[in-house]
Amino acid sequence: LLEKYFDAETSLAEEAILKEYFSQPNISSHLEPYRDMFVYFNQSSREVAEKEIVLSQRNPLLQWLSIAAALILMVSVYSVYQKNEREKQEARLAYIETTRALNMISHNLNKGNRAIVKLGTFDQTTNKIFKNNK
Repeated sequence: LLEKYFDAETSLAEEAILKEYFSQPNISSHLEPYRDMFVYFNQSSREVAEKEIVLSQRNPLLQWLSIAAALILMVSVYSVYQKNEREKQEARLAYIETTRALNMISHNLNKGNRAIVKLGTFDQTTNKIFKNNK
């Protein structure tokens, strides 16, 4: 029966038999080491808490304030995230516009350079003509 007890296979009636046996003054000597354990279990089952345990009621206002604080925190984190995303988008657009403007300036400068090269060729040709005539 003791083996069944340690394997948690005893019924309540069998446990009562064990408790009664180990509460007797005369028990077998090979079972003597288990006596203290069963005496302890028997005593602790009769103990009653002297102090009444009172579960505190949570203040509903405090719960709502906690929920509101959590919501405010989530909204602010989301707002900061959106602001950063908006700034990144604006930076991308500014980069694209700057690239377009610089490409336009480069195109116009290249057109001007081609015109200057033509003028240089024209100037060389005129110099040759006027030098030959002199």
